Amino acid sequence: MTQDLQQYADIIEQLKPMVNEPEFNQVLTQVAGGLPKEKRFLIKMEVKRLARPCMRSIDLRGQVDGNCQLYEYDGIKHYLDDIAIDMFEQQIRVFGHYSFGVYEAVQQTENNYRVMRERAESSQQQSEQGGQSSKSTHTMARFSVPVVNLLDYSRRDTERMNFAVALEIFNESNHSIRGISVDVSTEGIQVKLSKESLFKTGEKVFIYFRGLEDEFAMDKKNGIAYTVVKIGRKKDIQYLSLRRAKEFPNPAFDKFLESFIHGNKRRYKVNMANTIDAIRNKSCEQYFSPRCPTLPVYIDDINGSPVPRYAMANEVNREILHYWSDEQDESRLGFLLNSKRLAALLQKKADRRELFVYSFTHLQNEKVYFYSASADELADKDVLRGAFLGFGSRKASWRIFKLTMTDMSPDQAHAPLSIPDSVSSKIKRQNTPPAPRLMSKLKNLRYLVHITDVTSDAGQRRYSEYKFNRNNLSHLRVFGHPRNRVPQEIPIFRFKSQDKRLESRYLLRSNIELRMHVDGRPVKGVSEDISVHGLRLELNGEFTGQIDDRVTVSFPKLQELTSKHDVMSLQYDVVHFNPDRNIVHLKSAHGEPGQSARHFFDDLIKQNRNTLKSYPEEEEIPGIGHALRIINARNVMSLSFLLSKDGVRYKPEASIIGKQDDRVSRLASHFGGKDEVNLEFMFRDRNLDSPFVQHGIKQVKVENLPIRQEVFIAFDPAQKDSRMAIIPRFDNQFTSDDTRHNFIKEAMGRGQFIALHVMLTTTGKPDLDMLQAEINYVSVYAIHRAKELEEKLWSIAACSHLVDITDEVMMRYNFEPAEIARNRENTAQHVIEPNGIQALLRA
Repeated sequence: MTQDLQQYADIIEQLKPMVNEPEFNQVLTQVAGGLPKEKRFLIKMEVKRLARPCMRSIDLRGQVDGNCQLYEYDGIKHYLDDIAIDMFEQQIRVFGHYSFGVYEAVQQTENNYRVMRERAESSQQQSEQGGQSSKSTHTMARFSVPVVNLLDYSRRDTERMNFAVALEIFNESNHSIRGISVDVSTEGIQVKLSKESLFKTGEKVFIYFRGLEDEFAMDKKNGIAYTVVKIGRKKDIQYLSLRRAKEFPNPAFDKFLESFIHGNKRRYKVNMANTIDAIRNKSCEQYFSPRCPTLPVYIDDINGSPVPRYAMANEVNREILHYWSDEQDESRLGFLLNSKRLAALLQKKADRRELFVYSFTHLQNEKVYFYSASADELADKDVLRGAFLGFGSRKASWRIFKLTMTDMSPDQAHAPLSIPDSVSSKIKRQNTPPAPRLMSKLKNLRYLVHITDVTSDAGQRRYSEYKFNRNNLSHLRVFGHPRNRVPQEIPIFRFKSQDKRLESRYLLRSNIELRMHVDGRPVKGVSEDISVHGLRLELNGEFTGQIDDRVTVSFPKLQELTSKHDVMSLQYDVVHFNPDRNIVHLKSAHGEPGQSARHFFDDLIKQNRNTLKSYPEEEEIPGIGHALRIINARNVMSLSFLLSKDGVRYKPEASIIGKQDDRVSRLASHFGGKDEVNLEFMFRDRNLDSPFVQHGIKQVKVENLPIRQEVFIAFDPAQKDSRMAIIPRFDNQFTSDDTRHNFIKEAMGRGQFIALHVMLTTTGKPDLDMLQAEINYVSVYAIHRAKELEEKLWSIAACSHLVDITDEVMMRYNFEPAEIARNRENTAQHVIEPNGIQALLRA
């Protein structure tokens, strides 16, 4: 379409479906009657051109942000991605055949690189014309997102109904104020009145329901007593939250109000603001917990001594557990969390309980030997520091772990629904606190330690340049963990996510042979666990198939034990395999092909139920995994933010602030509004060829592993311009360690230096079971809101985790402890200029 016709694009869109209809000229006159005759002629010719049959093939490979596949239509082969296919089929319905209009529309999709570039250039030109200030303000606003405190939401003891009625309120001075109710419950009421009315929290007031006196037999002489619990203001309106004063009972009014709400709650609608907030809050927790790369370990306080009691694993943080497992696959996590380090963490200030631990392993005679040292332990043995860091960092097993400790309470294990018990017996049952047997296992828990792997290629390369005396290597045994002093076992529980088991699984290791139906190539291995409908196998070679492929599994050892069943050709479908393609999850083939497998394992389990061990995910104490998950969610230690897909880009949706992450929280909150953070600094590279967040998420999806990157930040809160106040540099933007060192020095000179270890993970499917009760409750009164919430729930695609590694980076580049301490305190020396009265006084 030419530039001249571009201004008539809306008219052309309206005419496309009518181009082959007899009424075309009549419709053209109707929709373009106000245009000159020559313009109408040009529009008509353009629509006719778009409707002409086309024989061209479309190949979008390399031209769009998407995976293209072969798509054939009417004998013509095209290579299109999903968005282009949708556009192709949509335009086919408009024109009725493959035309030039279809051809051109398919090449104008939003994920086409040329289209994105043209729009970016156009947007940049418009912004330059509109002024740099407005552009900056608009850009910053795009990256402001609300802060979510996980599992912190309001719970109501009674249903609250939206209801507006005229009220008269008498305060303690017996002054009368007129107002209107906003919502009402048997326990309280919210009132809207003028901003000039003066009240104070805790004040007793008496309310007369003037708007109900004509319809109901209300007591006109005695008001209903309430206590002011909260005062809010919005523009010229004041909102009072009031609670019934129990010392002034009124059974008649209680009975009336209960009956009135029950009979009218569908008419006036239940106030569900807290339930909607709870659904959003729980949604964030669902996307955060199951794929958070940090490993939480729960610490008991036994006679004043900290003892690791439980750990909580998910599909991402289990890499830490794998690292601290020996050649027998026995967990040795206790080497990392020994009593000396836990005591050292406890001795630090409550808001600075963190420790960096360096480690490597040594393999000798097929046995794994673990070596680790914290930054404090290396400082005590300064002679060996260079040898440990220089030698250890040259090994493939080199790791750096950040340990953070915070206080916690067993009471945090209970997260009731936002809905009152009175709604139904099912809701009341779900709101029941954890059982005494479960709480007895949690009663001594006092601390939570988070372990995060913050190893980086740049850091490892830097440490490997440390020079050391090889004669000192034999002395490194002081940092070794003796194999004959095995640490106390720490039971591992798993985050329960959407993949809930429909049946019990049992441990059974037996030799197997797996064959693909496609090529018939056998792969040997062993079974890990079994159930009636499924298997998990560990293969000696690589699995070459795909999800949903049909495979045959043989059990030669088990066949020797049974003559009733043929177990040498059991039929299964592939449902999952790990990134290394050596662990495969199978389900029995549907219908008759899978009957043999189901019948055999059903008999096997029934006859051996007393001897078969259930899989460790089957909790010995029901509910303990869920309880530990809730405790962890309420004690997040570092800042994270969730991202949703917006067209072909990803944008932040919500942020989770860490309890002990003041430096990063202060940075992120600097340009944010109330209860918001602004994450623009994490997207400063958005116009480069491979912006970290956008490019990283695609890489995570391909590799199915977290993507890591370090970012150095110069933070000067005294600057009002965001681009000067926060200057971020991703590690790949530095050319050498000298430039990194200089950046740190300059950042400290102008304000504060902050280093972040950034991890990107994708999110799994939402577990609607954990939200269903509240979604159903919202659906009863506002089904459209429930659908909106579910749509939003499915839009979240990734999560970014920002871990503060400032002190470790400064130690890496040999800054003195005094400089590290001074940098931590630097923010207090740089404050934003005062305004208003304070500015006038200073003048």
